[in-house]
Amino acid sequence: MADVRDILDLERPATPELTKESVLAKNKKIYEKKLAVKRPEGMHREVFALLYNDNKDAPPLLPTDTGTGYKQTKARLGMKKVRRWEWAPFSNPARSDGAVFHHWKRCSDEPKEYPFAKFNKQLEIPVYNIAEYNTHLKTNPTKWSKPQTDHLFDLAKRFDVRFIIMADRWDRANYGSKTVEDLKERYYEVIGLLNKVRGTPEKKIYVFDADHERRRKEQLKKLFDRNAKQIEEEQTLLNELKKIEARKKERERKTQDLQKLISQADQQQAELQQQHATSSHKKHDKKLKKKIQQQPRPSKVDSVVNAVESAGIKFTDLRGTGVSLRSQKMKLPANVGQKKAKALEQALQEFKVDPNPPPIEEICVAFNELRSDMVLLCELRTALATCNFELESLKHQYEALCPGKTLNIPAALVNPPNEDVSGVSELDVSGLV
Repeated sequence: MADVRDILDLERPATPELTKESVLAKNKKIYEKKLAVKRPEGMHREVFALLYNDNKDAPPLLPTDTGTGYKQTKARLGMKKVRRWEWAPFSNPARSDGAVFHHWKRCSDEPKEYPFAKFNKQLEIPVYNIAEYNTHLKTNPTKWSKPQTDHLFDLAKRFDVRFIIMADRWDRANYGSKTVEDLKERYYEVIGLLNKVRGTPEKKIYVFDADHERRRKEQLKKLFDRNAKQIEEEQTLLNELKKIEARKKERERKTQDLQKLISQADQQQAELQQQHATSSHKKHDKKLKKKIQQQPRPSKVDSVVNAVESAGIKFTDLRGTGVSLRSQKMKLPANVGQKKAKALEQALQEFKVDPNPPPIEEICVAFNELRSDMVLLCELRTALATCNFELESLKHQYEALCPGKTLNIPAALVNPPNEDVSGVSELDVSGLV
């Protein structure tokens, strides 16, 4: 550009003075440009920001709290004298052997108890005397003698009731062979008797079922010792069981759909019969009377009686090989419709019964029987209302066919409409409230 200006005889711009500052600034810009790292294609901005900080320093290899990455802050050295340290002896009060140890401590620190001694927690193992043992703890000498019981409680005190270690350190040469279950059974038996004799109700009394524990371990051992063929056979049986349950659920679903169709057909038939009965009250000609007399009147009592006979809930019996909760026994089957489930829920509220009682074996059986009886009670109430309606319909038809006469229904067949039938004596819900 300068040569062109010279040829055209134009004024040239002033050449800037070359100084040290301008050169350093120029080099600085080049250096900064070289330091600029371009974000790789495809990498998110947040991930790229984790690689460098504001000063473009490399990330630290280890987590730091200095705030400056891998760089260490300079130590601030003053003119004060350093505090003196000494190699001082100390003892652990949790030890009973009086061992003396040494560690570094400041000379200005006051002497205090070893801080880690507070973590040495000791269990309180009860002690019994000869009179208590002879009166309350004495048992069959062939199973447990006094020396064996004393050795058991000595091990419990030494190893803080760690029964696996106690069984390993058991002196078999002098006291015979004992399993872990035997040690647990005898220990908790003695603890329970001592708490009961000394009158300490605040302490919980544990009852250890040694036979159940032995059976549990035996079952686990059998489960662990299975070979590949047995595992494959069991898996095949489980698959077959799943198929059977699936077919059973499909049959129950089809049965439920069929019951819905039957109930809808019965309902439509009942509506047609009710319309026919209403129209018969308004017509008084003889032709209609003869027709009514010749044709037998369809009744809903038969369908209601069939519904009552089939009332109740058939709960599924969980006898699978897999693991299941006992509370599943109280689950309503799939063939129970929403209408029946709603009526059952209202009945539970009426009798003030807990809808989710504790799933104990006895409570499960009693609760299922109670709900089945409640469903039967609802069906009986429906049947009673249907019979009352049938009696009233018969009375109106008779009066329509025979003007001037009144049909007197026997008192044994009439149920007062305001009679309270909720207090059924067969339902005993006192144990489930």
